[in-house]
Amino acid sequence: MVRIAQVPAEVDEVLTEFFDSSRPVLHDIYPVVAEAGDLLADFVLSGGKRVRPLFVFAGWQCGRSHPSAAIRDGDELASECGSDHDGSNSSSALRVGAAIELIQACALIHDDILDRSDTRRGRPTVHRRFEATHRDRDFSGDAERFGVSAAILAGDLALAWADDLVHGLGPSTGASTPVVRLPHAAGALWSQMRTEVLGGQFLDIVNEASDDESITAAYRVMEYKTAAYTVARPLQLGAALAGAGSELSEALHGIGLDLGVAFQLRDDVLGVFGDPELTGKPSGDDLIEGKRTALLAEGLRLASPEGARLLRSSVGRDLDDAEVTAARNVLVESGALDAVERQVDDRLSAALTAVDDLDVADGARADLVSLARRITHRES
Repeated sequence: MVRIAQVPAEVDEVLTEFFDSSRPVLHDIYPVVAEAGDLLADFVLSGGKRVRPLFVFAGWQCGRSHPSAAIRDGDELASECGSDHDGSNSSSALRVGAAIELIQACALIHDDILDRSDTRRGRPTVHRRFEATHRDRDFSGDAERFGVSAAILAGDLALAWADDLVHGLGPSTGASTPVVRLPHAAGALWSQMRTEVLGGQFLDIVNEASDDESITAAYRVMEYKTAAYTVARPLQLGAALAGAGSELSEALHGIGLDLGVAFQLRDDVLGVFGDPELTGKPSGDDLIEGKRTALLAEGLRLASPEGARLLRSSVGRDLDDAEVTAARNVLVESGALDAVERQVDDRLSAALTAVDDLDVADGARADLVSLARRITHRES
């Protein structure tokens, strides 16, 4: 029986097996294509907290112990999912969690291109790594353009592979390999989640380009770019895989939105105040990248006219240490940092109250509470 503490390692095993089985197919296309696949695999496997698979598993644990799961006949679940994917088997939750990590990889690779980021998790971003390959091998043309182009395709490959993995397929599987059919509810959630994360990403770049400073716009991006596919949909997917009904799904969605927004608010704080040694990103990176975060929106709302002008002048350009410190001071002295911290606490409190009301096993509830506290009080 898999325990939640084992989920990151189990998911890495699923991903490693998938990458290993895919490499020969890429090599048959051309060796350099296999090298690109290796770079993608290295990016996926070299870091990340596996937050999304953990929430899929937490949702599955809640679902299998919820009364609505017992209503469904085991044969019905088997006919939908295959005999090894009934509500008592964790393999489907691990596989779907691994597939979401590939969507996450796509999102991060493309996000780093959009933000012109040089580092991710303390290492060069994927487009910078491809750019370095261009220079090292003395390719013709513009190295930076090549790096961006190659990284876009690597992100696209990750997104395509996510769909393959969620259905139990891969580039090396033959036509005779049976597709794993997700329960209808899980399939609908998977489809909706992919659209939400891409839509949220698009809204994010529009907000930056239009200089939308409103808190409403910042929260809309958080809801769809982060909260939905980080916590809310993974929880629902796990519950659906276990055969739970709509009542639990709706409750988990509300919990997931609160936790997902709190997760992103914490990320906003770390993006300005975080320790680069822990975050793997430069100090004040969100300001430099011009991100229209809730923290920035609160700062512009609460700061004096002079402070607001300083914040606006600090967004979207390179900053030295003194300029980062000055912007931080405005966010602290205006009360913006405290306001965001209160929102994190309020969201966490609301989520924990709702978790208390769930009709699930004590162990499932305890694991979900532990995860909730972990993602909202992190330092990286």
